[in-house]
Amino acid sequence: MITWKNLDTLTAYGKLAALKDRVDLPEVMSDESGAARVAKYSVPIAEGLVYNYAAKAVDDEILAVLGELAAETQLAEKYAALYNGEIINTGEKRLVLHQLLRGQLGDAVMADGVDKRAFFVNEQKKAADFAGKVHSGEITNAAGEKFTTVVQIGIGGSDLGPRAVYLALENWARHNDALKMNARFISNVDPDDATSVLESVDVSRSLFVLVSKSGTTLETLTNETFVKDALKKAGLDPAKHMVAVTSETSPLAKSSDYLAAFFMDDYIGGRYSCSSCVGGVILSLAFGPEVFARFLDGAHAADVAAKEADPLKNAAMLDALIGVYERNVLGYPMTAVLPYSQALCRFPAHLQQLDMESNGKSVNRFGEPVHYATGSVIFGEPGTNGQHSFYQLLHQGTDIVPLQFIGYRRNQMGNDVVIQGTTSQQKLCANVAAQIMAFACGKQDENPNKCFAGGRPSSIIIGEQVTPESIGALLAHFENKVMFQGFCWNLNSFDQEGVQLGKVLAKRVLAHETDGALRAYSDLLAI
Repeated sequence: MITWKNLDTLTAYGKLAALKDRVDLPEVMSDESGAARVAKYSVPIAEGLVYNYAAKAVDDEILAVLGELAAETQLAEKYAALYNGEIINTGEKRLVLHQLLRGQLGDAVMADGVDKRAFFVNEQKKAADFAGKVHSGEITNAAGEKFTTVVQIGIGGSDLGPRAVYLALENWARHNDALKMNARFISNVDPDDATSVLESVDVSRSLFVLVSKSGTTLETLTNETFVKDALKKAGLDPAKHMVAVTSETSPLAKSSDYLAAFFMDDYIGGRYSCSSCVGGVILSLAFGPEVFARFLDGAHAADVAAKEADPLKNAAMLDALIGVYERNVLGYPMTAVLPYSQALCRFPAHLQQLDMESNGKSVNRFGEPVHYATGSVIFGEPGTNGQHSFYQLLHQGTDIVPLQFIGYRRNQMGNDVVIQGTTSQQKLCANVAAQIMAFACGKQDENPNKCFAGGRPSSIIIGEQVTPESIGALLAHFENKVMFQGFCWNLNSFDQEGVQLGKVLAKRVLAHETDGALRAYSDLLAI
């Protein structure tokens, strides 16, 4: 029987708190002892990705207690309940089914009178068939010309995940003859965003994908009108250039304003929706349905690996548990995500929403206040750019910030040059290794300005190359990590009420139904 308890009521948490500051990172990571840790503290994710946590401030005793915490919080059982179709989103009384988009993990899930896996597969097939007709020229513009660009109109989860994955695979696709169409994205309601995109494409040969589950998202509908206006000014029929990704019950579902409509449902949260048609339509158009299917296969492989009950064999669960230890025992409020791959330039932005919108909660899944820290502040930038930006604070600042490195042995484009005896890729990888050790061990110096305390914990996810399978596995790894942390904190990680208040107040401002300070700010901004 599954029970839901607050973290601070658990026996294992009390034992974990007693182990604070047990590990001296500069000591355990130095010399040959460090080499042994690197070899020992490593666990596979999926698709060639490996999670290495040697530079985390843990040892065998702490890991054993983290295993007890995993058992006491029933992490494996709660994951099974989720993928077998129990109502895990208690705030909205909904199932949580994003893993089902990638494959069947357990029992058949029936909801709304249908087999949900069959429903998702059917929508994926619709998106694949549509993409095939666009690529073959069966669906064209009014002049009979093939569409060359696809533009996604969406915000939040309708933008961040699909954009991050597109950018991750764009160069890979170009160098593997898989780039079918260029993709662009309009998200911000700032008119400069839409204008810059529209001025950079040939609108006559562009398809626009409007993404809104409810069909009422203010920013998205505003940008849709902006795009339709541009199409009309170019003498084009917007209905021949637009498709919708929405729910079957939204006002967009059966509208004649779109060439086609592809459906998601209420069991897929926005930040978890990249595996649905939210990502599937634009990624299938950009790279071909086969590539999107490979992405889903990678995500499914990571989902399967996350079923393992032993956290020492389950990378997502272990990553989550170490994060809870750092947040609640060591008191670290932030995590930096540092991908040493330009392909992952927008991945930290996606993880910001995934993590902070899911676990940025101060009440438990029953609506009761919690008296311990929850979710971390997530930020990041690709290396080596970040090294010349905010690493100064990470190395010598007063706060210790845990670090999540991501690195690959090979680049995507196969182009490199030898400079001073080494290639650019070797220099990139050398920087990752050097930073891990510099953060962990530091450096003593008589000059205080040149003294590095060390003791800054990090982990690294290492892969061979950014591919459709590996980016799918990486995305699913972090989704599952966030899920497991939410279980530990006894949170509902699948609603986001915190984003609603601002929307309500913005509508009042636009309707001029304001008073007091809200009216004053409206006046300052000339609304």
